[in-house]
Amino acid sequence: MKTVLLIGIGAGNPDYVTMQAVKALNEADVFFFLDKGQEKEDLINLRRTICERFIEDKSYRIVEVPGPVRDVEAPDYKSGVQAWHRDKAKIFSDLIGNELADGEVGAFLVWGDPSLYDSTVRVIEHIIAEGLLAFEYKIIPGITSVQALAAEHKIALNPIGEPVHITTGRRLNEGLPDGVDTAVVMLDNGSGLRALIDEDVDIFWGAYLGTPDQVLISGKLKECVEAIEEARSEERKRKGWIMDTYLLRRKPRP
Repeated sequence: MKTVLLIGIGAGNPDYVTMQAVKALNEADVFFFLDKGQEKEDLINLRRTICERFIEDKSYRIVEVPGPVRDVEAPDYKSGVQAWHRDKAKIFSDLIGNELADGEVGAFLVWGDPSLYDSTVRVIEHIIAEGLLAFEYKIIPGITSVQALAAEHKIALNPIGEPVHITTGRRLNEGLPDGVDTAVVMLDNGSGLRALIDEDVDIFWGAYLGTPDQVLISGKLKECVEAIEEARSEERKRKGWIMDTYLLRRKPRP
């Protein structure tokens, strides 16, 4: 039986790789990398660095293939993402079917943690549900950008006894749920930054968390939003891509 490992590798710093992940890395025979183009070459390089640093037996193989591109112009967001996942499922099926021998272990190195805003688990579940291939899979958790954000800003995610809402920039425009004053925002194209700007809100923002390129900004949202937007624009121009996360904390309403 083939085995596939989904290994969370943290938010960008090789030091975030857990001991459990190191053990899993050393169990794998083949690593599957999806190339997202020259602009995101850093993401491939980090994966190579992790393999070189933590794997003792250098006989492992790396299979690198172009990754599918999501249609950002799709009129319906969810259907566009689902189509993207189907494209990924076809690529994953080919990799597992053709590059992994029976009894071997293959691995996908997942940025952050496989459970949080990542498609890998859903793609694997789709392959199994469709009966396309027979294999076992395991998930190894990783340090998320949410954890890294809190650590770098030296904050607790939640006030005592209060909830934390994890959402996207797109959904933040709908406002926060009743009774929730703290939100962690991921996958924001910039549209959510001003959603709560007219309220008394603190922001703790970070980009490229845990990496040498890390940028941190914090303070009152009204006072920081232009600096954050400028930093996002400059960093995107410089690197060609940006990964950022932020926490918003609203003063509780009477």
